[in-house]
Amino acid sequence: MKQISTNNAPAAIGPYSQAIVTGGMLFCSGQIPIDPATGNIPEGVEAQAEQALTNVKNLIEAAGSSIDNVVKTTVFIKNMDDFAKINEIYAKYFTEPFPARSCVEVARLPKDVLLEVEAIVEL
Repeated sequence: MKQISTNNAPAAIGPYSQAIVTGGMLFCSGQIPIDPATGNIPEGVEAQAEQALTNVKNLIEAAGSSIDNVVKTTVFIKNMDDFAKINEIYAKYFTEPFPARSCVEVARLPKDVLLEVEAIVEL
């Protein structure tokens, strides 16, 4: 296993790696919408979706891959009523064939953000 770390995505808030490479695959920990440069969390679900997905993209690029190689994502959202808004932002980051995806509503996320995104990527 190889640990991936970058200053272009939020640092881990606990005892875990930003991402791990093993067996030709990259496993990205969930990325919340923290701006890694400032530590700020944007307001609103659309801005938070943009930041979380940018963090995912930056982490993938730090591993030497591309967001085009994502095979599976999981999106955790605080409110399923935001599903359509999140989909609009998500569609700006991924093209066909779209990665497989799960999207689940959760009671609470770290730092009380509105969503978190994790990805599995082929290297």
